[in-house]
Amino acid sequence: MSDTDQEPSQKSLLLVGGTSDIGRAVAAAYAAMGWKITLAARDVESAERNAADIRTRTGAHEVAVRPLDILDAARFETFLDRLDALPDTVVCVVGMLGDQQRAQEDAEYATQVMRTNFEGPALLLEMVAARFAARGRGLIVGVSSVAGDRGRASNYVYGAGKAGFSAYLSGLRNRLAGTDVQVVTVKPGFVRTSMTAGMDLAGPLTAEPDAVAERIAGLQTRPADVIYVLRVWRLIMFIIRSIPETIFKKLKL
Repeated sequence: MSDTDQEPSQKSLLLVGGTSDIGRAVAAAYAAMGWKITLAARDVESAERNAADIRTRTGAHEVAVRPLDILDAARFETFLDRLDALPDTVVCVVGMLGDQQRAQEDAEYATQVMRTNFEGPALLLEMVAARFAARGRGLIVGVSSVAGDRGRASNYVYGAGKAGFSAYLSGLRNRLAGTDVQVVTVKPGFVRTSMTAGMDLAGPLTAEPDAVAERIAGLQTRPADVIYVLRVWRLIMFIIRSIPETIFKKLKL
């Protein structure tokens, strides 16, 4: 992979999680800015549909799809080597909400949920970070969740995975502080997507994928460390984290 293979004036985005609603919105936002887009996903057929949608919505032509299984870490180096060029920005929106009850009863399923939300994304971004550091610049954006701010009975397996991912991003950001490699954690809160379809979501606490995409695309001109897409979630989670454990464990959250 050579960083000289693309025009210096055209920047590139690698979007990991190319079949998701948030991923499609983020990629479309960058495509509209004239960026070259690569969607990485295990389900290539679905990612191709998203790529076609992005081309239609933005008029962009350079929207590619590359296969990537976030649970197959042995292939990450090869995946990165085969990209046309090292991207300027990598955004990872991979996530698996899963079913809490099933995760409590099925260790293999719980493992899949936790690895999808934490282990796979962290291992991939660590390799990206090494390459960005060697080049001397780059932006890494990890989409985590407010569910990782404190474990709750209703989704603690998913929350544990996202807590691990948030901690990883925090440590990576700390390690790369003082360099031109930026690491950002994004916590959207509730988002109206296919993953949350059927859930009773409170309107004032629920963002649209385009709102998430706007905040992420805005990082190109407005750097940040941790973003709560809807700012009310920062206050909500501060309150939830502040509840004493003796009281918290009696709550049904």
